Amino acid sequence: MDRLIARPGWRPGAAKAQALSRAVLSAILTKSSPADSPKTMPPPPPPQNQPTVIIIDDDPGMRESISSLIRSIGFQARTLGSVDEFRKSGRPQGAACLVLDVRLPGQSGLELQRELAASHIHLPIVFITGHGDIPMSVQAMKGGAIEFLTKPFRDQDLLDAIQAGLARDQVRLGDEKSMSALRARLETLTAREREVMVRVVTGRLNKQIAGDLGISEITVKVHRGQVMRKMKASSLPDLARMADKLKLAEQG
Repeated sequence: MDRLIARPGWRPGAAKAQALSRAVLSAILTKSSPADSPKTMPPPPPPQNQPTVIIIDDDPGMRESISSLIRSIGFQARTLGSVDEFRKSGRPQGAACLVLDVRLPGQSGLELQRELAASHIHLPIVFITGHGDIPMSVQAMKGGAIEFLTKPFRDQDLLDAIQAGLARDQVRLGDEKSMSALRARLETLTAREREVMVRVVTGRLNKQIAGDLGISEITVKVHRGQVMRKMKASSLPDLARMADKLKLAEQG
């Protein structure tokens, strides 16, 4: 009868253990194969309503130079060669500032400034020019320009002016958002509650308001409480400030 010859270090069941280890290793390698490995996530999209600087200059080199400078501080830059291109592209969402050359083919930068003002389009403007003079700069500043820079200008001077323009536009957008919310609250008032509110903020007493509207004083108190609640006013002076912003006194 043949005899099994044991190899040095051999133990009963060792072959089975080695086979099991190979199976486990194979399973681990299969699970971590490239096909099943987690995919690399794409970079996040740019934040919504990120500040945008619009550059209108007929010199491509100047547009690219300013655009690179703007992007280097994390802002979006939109480059255009004329006022017509600006009209087609429209105003961007979110805070924005316009870097505008005075002399352009077709309509000039100063003419665009007057057009925007007449159309009630609020867009802070930083003028740049290689042919500026004092009357021109005075006209631009009277029209509400942030700054009037003569080429060549320092990068920091331009950046400071752009930052000031964006800050102004962000404040304006915040004010518009607050006014929109205030008007929405006003719309929740009934016609009677609005009549009571107009009289309350002018300092009329409940008894006087009751006489004005031909209702009881208790009813006036109920309407007054509803007005305070719906308008989210913390006090009578707070309600008066809201009415002033909404120009309710003029409407009443």
